[in-house]
Amino acid sequence: MKQLLITLLLFWSINVFAQQTYDIVIVGGTPGGLTTALAAAKLGKTSVILERTQHIGGLPSNGLGATDIVTRAATTGLFREFTCRIKDYYKKKYGMASTQYQRCDDGFRFEPSVAEQVFTDWLGEYKGLITVLTMRQFDSSPRNLKKVDDKIVQINILNRDKNTQEEYRGKIFIDATYEGDLAAAAGVPFRVGREGKNEFGEPGAGSVYKYWHGPEMDASTFIGDNAVQAYNYRLCLTRNPNNKVSITKPQNYDRNEYASIIDDVWTGRHTQAEMVNVTPEMLEANRKHIAKGNPTMIPGDKWGLGKVVNLVEIPNEKTDANNQHAAFVSSDLPEENWAWPTAGWAWRDKFATRLREYTEGLLWFAQNDKELPDHFRKATREWGYAKDEYTDNGHFPRQVYVREGRRFEGLHFFIASDAMPVKGGGRPPVYSSSITASHYGFDSHATHKREPGMVHLNGFLGYPTSPYTVPYGVIVPKDVDNLLFPVPISGSHIGFSTLRMEPCWMAMGQAAGVASSVAIDEKVKVKNINISMMQDVLLEQGTTLIYYKDVSLDDKDFSMVQYMGLRGFLPEWEARLDEAIEEQTLSYWKRLSKLNIKVQSGVSTRREVLNELYVKMKK
Repeated sequence: MKQLLITLLLFWSINVFAQQTYDIVIVGGTPGGLTTALAAAKLGKTSVILERTQHIGGLPSNGLGATDIVTRAATTGLFREFTCRIKDYYKKKYGMASTQYQRCDDGFRFEPSVAEQVFTDWLGEYKGLITVLTMRQFDSSPRNLKKVDDKIVQINILNRDKNTQEEYRGKIFIDATYEGDLAAAAGVPFRVGREGKNEFGEPGAGSVYKYWHGPEMDASTFIGDNAVQAYNYRLCLTRNPNNKVSITKPQNYDRNEYASIIDDVWTGRHTQAEMVNVTPEMLEANRKHIAKGNPTMIPGDKWGLGKVVNLVEIPNEKTDANNQHAAFVSSDLPEENWAWPTAGWAWRDKFATRLREYTEGLLWFAQNDKELPDHFRKATREWGYAKDEYTDNGHFPRQVYVREGRRFEGLHFFIASDAMPVKGGGRPPVYSSSITASHYGFDSHATHKREPGMVHLNGFLGYPTSPYTVPYGVIVPKDVDNLLFPVPISGSHIGFSTLRMEPCWMAMGQAAGVASSVAIDEKVKVKNINISMMQDVLLEQGTTLIYYKDVSLDDKDFSMVQYMGLRGFLPEWEARLDEAIEEQTLSYWKRLSKLNIKVQSGVSTRREVLNELYVKMKK
């Protein structure tokens, strides 16, 4: 009897430990997941971050150290705090006069280990509110999720260290995975692949061939398909002999995968717009030029390892080495990743190993293949892995760069026109429910491998955008009451391609944390929260909701400008706050606000008038 009682008590204690309850349950330790927890913690809410690997931070902790953003002031909030913490790290450790501090580029460039450390320290400031659990895997199946009506009440997680199941309950659930595993299990409709141009009229939609920064080619059909843009690893390389680990030949090496690079090196052939004016005679002349021991002379062509991967300098003589956009064969591995978004983790892990060996083989080939020019190989052999990065993984990144997984169909489906000017030189549509401003071009990597006669890889594209507003609906499902997805957001392939950068993901994560807190406090569904209340908190946390060229976060009326801008009072790129109010503008503002204020045009400033309207409208 005594032994039975002990057994029952032990069973009870194990299950109590295994079932845990928080305000917010976050699946995915990506930057978007981390900012969700941080924003909520600022409001006193508890959260748990469930990360599948042993390390938090997603891609910034795995090689993406060159931040992709066009207008830096457009995306602020917790992302800006992250860059400030990065900058402060290099300032404190090396000093403002150091090369390391200068190369951190105001906090926008950093080493992988530094990103992880900054994230870890930051989360540690909220002990008791934020719990981080690594080696916790969510398998995307409805069996691992319990719903009552349209509300998630519990998810089941695999503890990979112990090979045991754990249960997590929460008031709000967050899908912060790159793949969208949680929302899919919850039954939210999603898309994978590319829409055709006929669906939304988007530039670059469907099957497209174009020079990089150049024109679209006749082979483009713009027809949609199930193709997913390529993944790769962001490599941390160095030429510093004191911190360099040599590239080794992988066990499964297939020279044929890289052999077409040989002729590209000798001729200088690449995929950028400069190739429009390169003739066959120029390519043949370049071959002879290289044979004499010279580097390439073709416009736009790269030499050495830069021909194979794109090298961006980060502090301490290291690189963020990405896929080389100008190459037909680089570190991306198109086609083979198409199954990733909806596959299980067994398949994904197998592909991750395949991609690692492919990448190692690419570097080995560039440094050692005897059909490449001697001086080209010598130049590439200057590089190796950074010895002090990823020390538990052979100095190789631990996570695949999943550029695009599932894309959900939420309250707002973000498409190309949401990030393009309504009229020449003007803004894209301004959404009053904005959760962040952002600015990055439409950017997709290849969906197919090299094809004979094509100027570039299918699907490799870039088109410009303008600073835009991101509506709350892109992270909100239509039919699940307590779920938000700030990473696998709602949008088309082209629309998603501008939102998919870490600054924007971090901003959307911050919004998810604030929205969750508001929903909890107001006891409402996430789709029914008071948008204005959420925005007020986001502004208190330093978020930019609509971008103005002449109004910074430091301006005393920043929040007022944000409020009035989202309501149509300031449609231009500049607010011109200290200029005298014009009669035409004054009349427009009175009509828009439906308020009759006594102001004399040409005397009061725009700032003064806006403040008077703001106070009355906020009552």
